[in-house]
Amino acid sequence: MIHEHEHHEEHSHEHEHEESTSWWQPLLSLALLLAGIIMNATGVEWFQNRWVQLAWYAAAWLPTGWGVLREAIEEAREGEIFSEFLLMTIASIGAFAIGEFPEAVAVMTLYCIGEALQDRAVSRARGNIKSLIAFRPDHAVIIRDDKRETVEPGMVKPGDIIEVKPGERVPVDAILTGEAAAFDTAALTGESVPRVIEGGDEVLASMIASESVVRLKALRPASESAVSRILHLVEEATERKAPAELFIRRFARIYTPIVVGLAVLVVALPWLYSMVSATFTYDFTEWLHRALIFLVISCPCALVISIPLSYFAGIGAASRRGILFKGSNYLDAIAAVDTVVFDKTGTLTTGQFSVSRVEGLSDEQVAIVAAIEQDSTHPIAQAITAHCKPSEKTVTDLKNIAGYGLAATVDGSQWLVGTTRLLQREGVEYPSTLDTIPNTIVAVSADGRYLGHVLLKDKPKNDASRAIDALNRQDIGTVMLSGDKQALVEQVAQELGVHQAHGDLLPQDKVEHIKRLKEKDGHQIAFVGDGINDAPVLALSDVGIAMGGLGSDMAIETADVVIQTDQPSRVADAVTLGRRTRRIVIQNIVFAIIVKVLVMILGVMGIATMWEAVFADVGVALLCVLNSLRLMHTPKQSTPR
Repeated sequence: MIHEHEHHEEHSHEHEHEESTSWWQPLLSLALLLAGIIMNATGVEWFQNRWVQLAWYAAAWLPTGWGVLREAIEEAREGEIFSEFLLMTIASIGAFAIGEFPEAVAVMTLYCIGEALQDRAVSRARGNIKSLIAFRPDHAVIIRDDKRETVEPGMVKPGDIIEVKPGERVPVDAILTGEAAAFDTAALTGESVPRVIEGGDEVLASMIASESVVRLKALRPASESAVSRILHLVEEATERKAPAELFIRRFARIYTPIVVGLAVLVVALPWLYSMVSATFTYDFTEWLHRALIFLVISCPCALVISIPLSYFAGIGAASRRGILFKGSNYLDAIAAVDTVVFDKTGTLTTGQFSVSRVEGLSDEQVAIVAAIEQDSTHPIAQAITAHCKPSEKTVTDLKNIAGYGLAATVDGSQWLVGTTRLLQREGVEYPSTLDTIPNTIVAVSADGRYLGHVLLKDKPKNDASRAIDALNRQDIGTVMLSGDKQALVEQVAQELGVHQAHGDLLPQDKVEHIKRLKEKDGHQIAFVGDGINDAPVLALSDVGIAMGGLGSDMAIETADVVIQTDQPSRVADAVTLGRRTRRIVIQNIVFAIIVKVLVMILGVMGIATMWEAVFADVGVALLCVLNSLRLMHTPKQSTPR
């Protein structure tokens, strides 16, 4: 019986179920144990001989006891002398020594049955995680010279044309070459409704073609696909331990030798007392029996198993919702968050700008602005180039001034394209009314003279208001930071119900805001951004959350949590799951300690028997495991509870 406990985790799961938990050993032991008890109770003549009973119960003990004894020896060789396997072995052999044969077998049998049930629960939780990445594609169809060739996804190279039929998974990250098509993205994002992807846009590996045959151009190797990064992220998540897990592991190392010492004292102290008391009669067998009961109930299995399992189940439940935690420590961290700070563009708003109006600029001047913006990947730049065909005039000396905009030379003229702050910085006068317009503005000047501006519109995401409402219901403060002007940021904040809104911010200004909230005001901060421009703030916050970061290496590297679905409401779900996980961990710790201490006391007092000790130990562990597994059944849309 090999169970994956703490020392297995320390060795990168090398021993993970090297021998699968099988049921025949504990069931055989249980059958022999029950048969022996029945024969003894009914007075079967040949079974009344003490040596026959010893042989019978020894045979009943071997299927389970031998495996536990071997595990105790292996643990001792690895330096883990005081393990739960050793406690069970001492208790079982001790029961044989004092003639309590049925109890000796019961200790091992019920313990192993409990372990088997716990293994099944742990495997279920692990299977829940593995199911997230079991959707990795197993083949790819490459089109070469109008011929189809089926290969492994790892053989697909960037630039290859691949074909995917309805119901098949996309093998690698690729660009859709044809018209718009619908894809089932549930495996990656948890969304139940198929997503329509336009021609020329990116399709991620493991998405499923929904309605028609599609052809795509491979963008990157299978090993670098979004699903591969998710797999790597989920696998690494279990290696980053929460404080409660680390405490339990340290606690078990100290606790177990202490209880062994206390068990020795349970036997020794009454004997010493009997030597100085004329009225107290010492019975070695009786006190040894009590010490063995004490050892059985003292096993820390309930804590050692259920605490890591709680975090494991929490990570799995979050992953099913498209929320990837980089480690169980971040589940704890997000549970303590009292303020969530949002970036605006692309986080609470769609980030898909469109030009609503042009003022003061001729068509030729707008075309020059488009020419200056055409090489930028910023959503505003893409909106302008989509609105107007770029001028063919030569653009030179192009400079990107972070947080301000662009400067360039066109036909010998010095052009500025960006925020009003850029014009202020360069000493260009402009109408003061521009600062009060609640729209995104791209101001334009040439040779130090204001020419006009482009008005753009962006709208909040569909669930942005619901996200803020959910956080408010959890008594979490909300703050919005943006490089857009204050009037626009305040308008969006008022529309969504955000508590505080700060605009006209450069990247370094956002950092200062986070520092002030953390250090001066003492808040636990979660920052939600795109994971690229906001990398410094993501790293500085207590919990960095990247929105829609599947295609962003920066998001994977910098953020602690990645929201795959690009939905702000998942932030509230993440907080809810973190708090629920923390609550279940505390429940398990308190329940296990109270029950164990109570039964320990009853055992020392001679009230609890070995049977009750075993049932209490196994029962407590199972109840804690089942409590942990409740996290796996969290509803898809988490609500604060």
